[in-house]
Amino acid sequence: MTNPVMQTQLPSPQPPSGAVSPKTTEVMVVLTAKQGISRDQIMKVMPAEIRATVKLYLDSKIRQWYSRGDGRGVILFLDVKTVDEAHAVMDTLPLSKENLMDHEYIPVGPLLPLGSLIGGGPQQQ
Repeated sequence: MTNPVMQTQLPSPQPPSGAVSPKTTEVMVVLTAKQGISRDQIMKVMPAEIRATVKLYLDSKIRQWYSRGDGRGVILFLDVKTVDEAHAVMDTLPLSKENLMDHEYIPVGPLLPLGSLIGGGPQQQ
């Protein structure tokens, strides 16, 4: 069994050696309730969480937000350029402060093969 606290601290997977990485334009954050956390625990914090996420959206820090199809959390796309910046944003939210959610951080950017369609090669960060 893995330690959920350690899961939130693991760096995002790196591309294979020699692989070209896209320029990071956003960071996708996948939030999942920690093992052993009840729905009631989360719902007690939810009013403050909703207010805080709406403020981040209105401040243009959250670009998109979705419910997970499995009902186990949410997915946010943050307007940040690094995983460290994403951590800083997420650390301000009540569910994070209460240590109720696991977070997976995935930097994303333009689809690299599209550059070859217009005569440009892959662009690195």
